[in-house]
Amino acid sequence: MAAGDLVMGIIFLSQTALGILGNSTLFFSFILADFTGIKARPTDLIVKHLTWANFIVLLCKGIPQTMATFGQTHFLDNVACKFVFYFHRVARGISLGSTSLLSIFQYIMISPNNSKCGQLKVRIIKFIGPSLSLCWVLHLMVNGFIPVVMTDMWNTRNRTGFSDFIYCAVVKPNYLIYTLYAVLLASTDVMCLGLMLWASVSMVFVLIKHKQRVRHIHRSVSTKSSLESRATQTVLILVSSFMLFYTTSAILTMCLTFVSGTSKWLVSASVAMAACFPALCPFVFIRHYISVFRLCCTH
Repeated sequence: MAAGDLVMGIIFLSQTALGILGNSTLFFSFILADFTGIKARPTDLIVKHLTWANFIVLLCKGIPQTMATFGQTHFLDNVACKFVFYFHRVARGISLGSTSLLSIFQYIMISPNNSKCGQLKVRIIKFIGPSLSLCWVLHLMVNGFIPVVMTDMWNTRNRTGFSDFIYCAVVKPNYLIYTLYAVLLASTDVMCLGLMLWASVSMVFVLIKHKQRVRHIHRSVSTKSSLESRATQTVLILVSSFMLFYTTSAILTMCLTFVSGTSKWLVSASVAMAACFPALCPFVFIRHYISVFRLCCTH
């Protein structure tokens, strides 16, 4: 085994193990909170779906990529390749949609009551569940084309017209169909990223105005205000890291589509960047919930 493959294998193994541990811990904390009767926050449902999606991403991409980097390239059959890539794409979409929904919800919650968005604070809570359900249904349908084009490595022998992902392959369809499907996938991603960016920039402006008001009011900030401020900062950290990792991974994936044959480095780099958010995301939430718990206990 080459030294580069060994290093990448260790990176993937560490990244996957760390992410699974973090997401499992976060998920267990929600279960524990439900049993102990701790009142759930409206955003907890979004975080639960995001955690579950991140967990699926790591299982469907992190584990196979780790095995492939260590030299196992024919361990998935045709059905397994379709299953793994389909649910990875669905979970990736849910992760994107949940992060976008979380940023929009947080912006509405910190908006002034006399603003247009502030007037939606009461009504927005009952739309969280249906929005998440719609997100799942949308990505289950949009990614329905994935099983059609995915195949295992055995079916690519002595054949051309496919993109090699080391342990599975994509059979390139008709150019028109391929273009239309790429536009469909890109449009959903761009829409979510656009909403995420809009909500994040809006939150920054709201926080700046809030700090300016607090400076002129010589009294302590309320517990509720502190909690919302911490939650907003957490969401901004998540959105910033998501956009950084997603953009880098998307650029590498685009480069991969224009490279004929196998480009092991591009595949590994793209997967590593795409797995950074699912692996690091739970620790941001764990840090946030610990700080919220401490803040509540001091008042």
